Amino acid sequence: MRSLLLFVCLLVGWQQVSAQDTTRLSLLFAGDIMGHDSQIAAAYNASTGLYDYTSCFQYVKPYLQSVDIAIGNLELTLAGPPYKGYPAFSSPDALAQSLKDSGFDVLVTANNHSCDKGKKGIERTIEMLDSLQLFHTGTFVDELSRLNDYPLLLEKNGFTLALLNYTYGTNGIAVPKPTIVNLLDTAQMSIDIAKAKAHQPDFIIAFVHWGNEYQSQPSAYQKAYTKFLWSKGVQLIIGAHPHVLQPMEFDKAQQQLVVYSLGNFVSGQRDRYKNGGAMVRIDLSKIRQDSIESKSVDSVQYILQYVHRDAQRKYVIIPVPSFDNDSITTIEDGIAKQALQTFIEDSRTLLNKYNKQVTERRRIEALKPEEEE
Repeated sequence: MRSLLLFVCLLVGWQQVSAQDTTRLSLLFAGDIMGHDSQIAAAYNASTGLYDYTSCFQYVKPYLQSVDIAIGNLELTLAGPPYKGYPAFSSPDALAQSLKDSGFDVLVTANNHSCDKGKKGIERTIEMLDSLQLFHTGTFVDELSRLNDYPLLLEKNGFTLALLNYTYGTNGIAVPKPTIVNLLDTAQMSIDIAKAKAHQPDFIIAFVHWGNEYQSQPSAYQKAYTKFLWSKGVQLIIGAHPHVLQPMEFDKAQQQLVVYSLGNFVSGQRDRYKNGGAMVRIDLSKIRQDSIESKSVDSVQYILQYVHRDAQRKYVIIPVPSFDNDSITTIEDGIAKQALQTFIEDSRTLLNKYNKQVTERRRIEALKPEEEE
């Protein structure tokens, strides 16, 4: 009799365990993707007359492809030639192709340079991203497009994410009708968040273009918008625009994250603090136990990445974990190495002091065998 009861207990326990289903989703967010004149020149091949950005992303590619969804801030337009950097950005289409090939799945387009090339710039940027089958949000060809496509819903591994994107402004340039650039406006944002909630997403994410340029601490209005977004139910807030790193705060108990600024993912800016940034990796999980479902942000980590300019004056993104572990030996010049070391020290000093529950990820990511060229 005792053996029978033990068997029944084990069977019941096995059934309870088997009824539990856990799914996971990994996200990676990257900062400002810029297109300065020096970057455009570096990508140009005079012998072919073509632009090629492949080498720029060669070392960071494994990091982008190691996650389920990689999202970046496209702070430029794809308005076609003539190509130009600051102050009115228009980069070659080859840049967008390389971003896709490197592993980006989504690009946000609402920023202070959205209107640099007027109506054509907004429309053609959207057209090019669509042609490459890159998901995007933040700018729209008209109100109907925004109504149909916003918020952007991302579905993978059984998760549904609602992605929002806003900018503080467009450098004083009026948004040309009928195109739309999402602006920070609490009334409109409240409507958008309510619409997002109607889709019952697992997580709502806001990628926000805000803050004061070149300042390492968030401004009062960044903090105010953070509180507003959290109060409305947005769990994950990712910031861009300052072109330098700012602190990251994660409240695991409340499941709320803010990354005030990721700095530059790639740019032509070579000054101290501006010559790099961080990617943020977020790991999510969802557990289903019979009819009960629980969702969680399991961990948040940052990965430092430096923008190196090599002897051929080409730009190359250097993931710090790979450099720290001697996986990258492309930097031979002593002055360049010192600049990279200074970036690493500055970044760690800032983030170690001010981050809350967001630690550095130092794991080296490698291309899977089928992804190697």
